[in-house]
Amino acid sequence: MPMKTKEFVKLLKRNGFVKVSQTGSHAKYRNGTRQVIGPMHSRELPKGIKHSMMKQAGLR
Repeated sequence: MPMKTKEFVKLLKRNGFVKVSQTGSHAKYRNGTRQVIGPMHSRELPKGIKHSMMKQAGLR
């Protein structure tokens, strides 16, 4: 299912992640020992990147 970056950020925040930094177009979110780094733009996340970020977050 396609997901925009804003929707993914909301999902991370609901699961206790907080934004710790941003460099250029990539942001870093952290929840305890888990860390997710991903692009921050207004388009939909490509399927592979979304799956990778879900895996990093432990949501898959």
